[in-house]
This record gives sequence, structure tokens and C-alpha cells, in this order.
Amino acid sequence: MSLPIYLDYGATTPLDPAVAAAMAPWGVDGFGNPHSAHLWGYKAKAAVELARSHVASLINAPTEAIAFTSGATESNNWALKGLLTAPGQTRRRIVTLATEHSSVLETAQYLAGIGAQLTIVPVRDTGLVDIGDLQRALAEDVALVSVMAVNNEIGVIQDLAAISRLAHDVGAVFHVDAAQGFGKVPIDVEACGIDLMSITAHKIHGPKGVGALYRRPYTVITPLLHGGGQEDGRSGTLPTALITGLGEAARLAGERMAADHDHALMLRDRLLAALAGAVVNGDPDRRWPGNLNLRFPGIAVPLIQQLPGLAISSGSACAAVTGRPSHVLTALGVTDVAAKASLRLGFGRFTTLDEIDAAAAQINAVVARHLAELA
Repeated sequence: MSLPIYLDYGATTPLDPAVAAAMAPWGVDGFGNPHSAHLWGYKAKAAVELARSHVASLINAPTEAIAFTSGATESNNWALKGLLTAPGQTRRRIVTLATEHSSVLETAQYLAGIGAQLTIVPVRDTGLVDIGDLQRALAEDVALVSVMAVNNEIGVIQDLAAISRLAHDVGAVFHVDAAQGFGKVPIDVEACGIDLMSITAHKIHGPKGVGALYRRPYTVITPLLHGGGQEDGRSGTLPTALITGLGEAARLAGERMAADHDHALMLRDRLLAALAGAVVNGDPDRRWPGNLNLRFPGIAVPLIQQLPGLAISSGSACAAVTGRPSHVLTALGVTDVAAKASLRLGFGRFTTLDEIDAAAAQINAVVARHLAELA
């Protein structure tokens, strides 16, 4: 039995062989603790700092502003909880969007349950926020504005620089969940005015279980994990192999960003041309091309169940087990029925044209069968 065609890059990406090769020395032989004061520790420390420099370089940040974490979920939790509980923090309001990842929305809801105020701003039917709506939600009591760079379900790209200006105009800190944007689209923390930014490795062909939080110097947040304080307040022994993998994935992303974008764009255009009648959920232009979220007018059944030959999803992998319609698509005004019938296809560096053609043929066959039944 052949494996399904993998088109779920939004959930995770295949590990790049070059990343695996970079990680290999830091397992059996390079086992030293990066904070130990001996040869094994010094070598591991050097590998960690090289990785830190690769991550920082990709977003135009100073190396000391990068703190390693277990991934974007931890980074998002640290950014929101750390800022709202920071010493001297008197502001209590968080402003975010209805289409944010659950690790932001649920963290914000948790903070609201212990005394913070929460404002969730709606988005247009494109998935992009109306800058006027966001501006009207901001006031002098806002501590944090948190907006995703590239949406994980529909791939749309928010105007980070414009949002940052609004946040800073009222003295708020600007946080960006860049799990799906880091290494795929250019993100310059200086040009975009970003104060806190969450990233992860496994969306850019790196390993799972490692990420980072960028923190602009002088942005005060309390630690999420207490202990030895290894990562500027984030405690825990650093996983050298995983961090090396993140660093190499970031280095490769910087080298290949334009080529990866063009390859994803070619695949997207090929797929859309083959899928007659498909409607794109989200803005058709301001988006990462490696993410296609599609619905098919007239189809009212979960198509994903009819496509065992494809490894795809109907929304966020984090919410796949709930059976509820995507909160992102609901925020766009998509009906529950259409949301459950929508498909999220993700592709990129290692996806081939043959795989795209085969996927299109399978989807077209299923859609045609259901439309014929309705005729």
C-alpha cells in the first residue's frame, strides 16, 4: 500500500536532510551541557550560539534578543503571560484577532480569567484585519497587541508594520506569532516594529520541540519557567541538537526563501488551475502561496474523509480532533457546513509537480461525484 501524498505542510514540514546532518554530531558524542564549564560544555555552547546567530540574522535582530524555547506555543505563552505579569505592569488589556492560533487565544482567555481584559477584533471576509477596526479597539489601557504574521489555516499575511504603529501610538507592546511566517516571508523586527515574536523550527524543515522568543531589549517579561534561568529567564537545560537544527533550518531558509516562495507559487497556480470551481478561503493575493484553504460551492460533506490518498487537513492540526468547524473560517463568515467541507493543502520545498497533479485528480474526482449526486 502506497503512502498518501503529503500536502500538510501547515501542520509540519519534512526534516531537511541538511538539518538532520547538522544535528547528528550533538547526540551520542556531543552530549555536553552548554552551560558546563569544561570542553564538552564549551563545544555545545559554541553550537548553540552559532544557531542563535542564524536565527537572529534571519529577522535582523541582535543575537542576545533570542531565547530558545520548546516551540511557538511556549513562546506565545511566555510573551503574553510574561508581559501581563511583569513587575510594574499597570495596563491590563490584551488586544488580538479572532483568527489567531489557539495558543494565543486560549492564553489570552486564561489571563482574562485572572483579571486581565481581552478585546478580540474581528477580521474582514479576506481574513485581514481592518486597520480602522483595530485602531478603534486601542486605548491607553492596552498592554499588548498580539497579531499573527501568516495565518496557519488560510495563509494570509497581516500588515505588521501598520499594526505596530497603532500599538506603539498608545504605548502598547506588539507581539507577533510568526510560527508560520518565520523563514517563509521576510520579517524584519526593526522595520516592522516588533517587540516580541514567537517562532518554531518544524514549520521550516527543522525539528519538532524547539523554537524561540525574540524580545526587544528593555521589553520586560517575567519568566514562564523558573529554575536556573539559562535563557535570559527561561530555565531548563538547552537541547543542543534541536537548537542546532533550528539554527540550520533558519540559515537554509534565508538562503532559499526566494526559491521556496517561487516553487510554492508555481505549485499553487498549478493546483488552482486544475481544480475547477474551487474557492479560496482568505485573501487571494496577500498570502503565503504554500497554503491553500479551499471550499467547493455545493459541497456540504467533509471532503477530507473522501480523500484517503492525500495527507491534508480541514484546518489547524491542533484542533483536528474536536470536530468543530474552524474558528478561522467562521470568523471569515464561512458557514459551519462549508467550513467542515473545506480543505487546507500545504506544500513547499519537497513537493513535486507530479504530486500536485495527482492530488488535483483525486480531489476533482470526489467533487465531481458529489455534484453528480446533487444533480
